[in-house]
Amino acid sequence: MGGFPKRIEFNDEPSLRRYLNDLDETIVINDIIQRYKIKKSDEFKKTVDFLLISNARQYSANSIAASLKSNGTYCATNIIQKWIFYLKEAYVIDEISKYSKKTKRKLDQARKIYDSDVALNSIRVANGQYDLTHNLENIVYNELLFRGYSLSVYDNNGREVDFLAEKDNKKYYVQVAYSVVENKTYSREFSAFNNLSQIDTKIIITNDEIDYSTSNVRHIKLKDFLMTGLD
Repeated sequence: MGGFPKRIEFNDEPSLRRYLNDLDETIVINDIIQRYKIKKSDEFKKTVDFLLISNARQYSANSIAASLKSNGTYCATNIIQKWIFYLKEAYVIDEISKYSKKTKRKLDQARKIYDSDVALNSIRVANGQYDLTHNLENIVYNELLFRGYSLSVYDNNGREVDFLAEKDNKKYYVQVAYSVVENKTYSREFSAFNNLSQIDTKIIITNDEIDYSTSNVRHIKLKDFLMTGLD
């Protein structure tokens, strides 16, 4: 349910949800609509819902427009791009670009979006089907940002490493998963580090209690990462 300071004052979920929904309605919706004089308020709200529930995923204005259109809502791509800018200006969302190993540069057209607080995702899910995997990645993103890291998504020859985190001339390749207890998930997550430089640090962050560290990859438990960071 995120990290808005007052949330810890509520002992029951209905009260907490009312608080979070009030914040969402005031900060995310009403303030931006009034500040930027948005006329298509219904379309804007649907776009906001789509973005905030799609955190830790790659996106484009075209894909958002296509999704809205498939659900009976038409909105031009340039308008959606403008709304995304408004949300970023209001610190509701953030985005990072993808760094390509092949081209050795950032690809501005390939970007991933993150919520400023994962509660903005959780209050939008249906039937309590919380998006634990993407929200965990979002939490790690927010913490790395708070700790002063420069972040990008890393394209390792077609395998995506969630974060290339850079700080003080050090590079950290960081992969995030809710759990790697299943062999298929373990293989997928660890293979993202294949053929990366032995000099740079490779880290996987999960919610598992078992230590899955190898000779090349350091495993950090989520709770330990939130207390001490990457070092």
